[in-house]
Amino acid sequence: MHNLTIAEISRKLQAKEFSSEEITRYFLDRIKQQDPTYNSYVTVTEELAMAQAKAADARLAAGNAPTMCGVPFAHKDIFCTNGVKTTCGSKMLDNFVPPYNATVVENYINEGAVMLGKTNMDEFAMGSSNETSYFGPVKNPWDTNCVPGGSSGGSAAAVAARMAPGATATDTGGSIRQPAALCGITGIKPTYGRVSRWGMIAFASSLDQAGVMARSAEDAAIMLNVMAGYDNKDSTCIDEPVPDYTANLGDSLEGVTIGVPKEYFEEGLNPGTEARVQDAIKQYETAGAKLKSISLPHSHLAVPAYYVIAPAECSANLSRFDGVRYGHRCDDPKDLMDLYKRSRGEGFGEEVKRRILVGTYCLSAGYYDAYYGKSQQVRRLIKQDFVDAFKEVDVIMGPTAPSPAFAFGSKGDDPVAMYLEDIYTIATNLAGLPGMSVPCGLVDNKPVGLQLIGNFFAESKLLNLAHQFQLATDFHTLAPSSLA
Repeated sequence: MHNLTIAEISRKLQAKEFSSEEITRYFLDRIKQQDPTYNSYVTVTEELAMAQAKAADARLAAGNAPTMCGVPFAHKDIFCTNGVKTTCGSKMLDNFVPPYNATVVENYINEGAVMLGKTNMDEFAMGSSNETSYFGPVKNPWDTNCVPGGSSGGSAAAVAARMAPGATATDTGGSIRQPAALCGITGIKPTYGRVSRWGMIAFASSLDQAGVMARSAEDAAIMLNVMAGYDNKDSTCIDEPVPDYTANLGDSLEGVTIGVPKEYFEEGLNPGTEARVQDAIKQYETAGAKLKSISLPHSHLAVPAYYVIAPAECSANLSRFDGVRYGHRCDDPKDLMDLYKRSRGEGFGEEVKRRILVGTYCLSAGYYDAYYGKSQQVRRLIKQDFVDAFKEVDVIMGPTAPSPAFAFGSKGDDPVAMYLEDIYTIATNLAGLPGMSVPCGLVDNKPVGLQLIGNFFAESKLLNLAHQFQLATDFHTLAPSSLA
């Protein structure tokens, strides 16, 4: 049962082969059995899940239930859930129970989907290994000595270990695509503004975007159908018609032009990863697509620009956590300044403090133009690279991450080495484009991801290309050998 995809579960629920209560109970039992090994969930909402499953069964019995009705899934613990603790992986919010639902959460409730629980993550989505979570690191189901990637490592591990058929996630600099690659699953970050950010705890507001992690492109399309759409509560949400993302999955690859950027295959890329990615791109050529070598000349500036812009925005967003209104509050403060200093000092972890300090410095008088202003100018050049490329190609392909999953602690003392994990994903966030990662093979028995980057609002095209690749290969069906 745990090997069923979302599409298969939906069809069997509609056909009354089993009930939502039965499959929800099955996944809850599997989480109890498996998750002590992986630590992918912060909160399991057993009572709520069974109540939602019962309600879903009633809708299914009445007929005309939507596709996700009765299907179990998990939410990243960054989305506010009414009455359910929402921690964002931080001690600062360990006691925070929101009084409202994020729009993404509300959309899934309206669909009748069943929330199994909230998944672990890097603190405030800052990290590429899930080692910064206050609730302990998540382990990669393919090798428990290795990281699952981050920041959405809990969602990725839960799906890879078959403890949820799909999960929500967020991506500020690669936090959906990199863990999807390292855990051997499918992940998509939509165009900035395609999915509402209302009720999603902010890290860097001009970069954050909600998306999906699942076992296949077809499942990702089904979940994105639930999430995408305009929301007047989010001023950055774009009022653009939403297509049915499952409608064009079967389109032919004949005549599609794939851009292959030379900058994505230079120094720093693991040779085994490069071979698997090149093989995957050749598979597309065999299926009728055309390959075209392109250049994204400002790619090398993406990491330094991102690590000014993102910390600057995070330093502003996280100033609201001061011990006064909600979140962690220190014991017995002597005065207001003592309350601020000790509450923030005790509530935030080291990586979050590092980024707040960097961001505050970059925004301070005398340095704003030299750092933040200059980085925004570089961001414009990076975006223009993609605008020019998409005049000649339909999609861009390359590696998602420079190497397979790495060992715990191997990059913890070197923030720059950790930041380079996102070297192929960050530019997409700076430009606001949709990006996707699909499994394309193994290196040392660990998964490798192929990244697909599309033009603005080209999610349907990405899902179509990914689905066609998964019809021709079986990489997305591979599972860690240790799984029962």
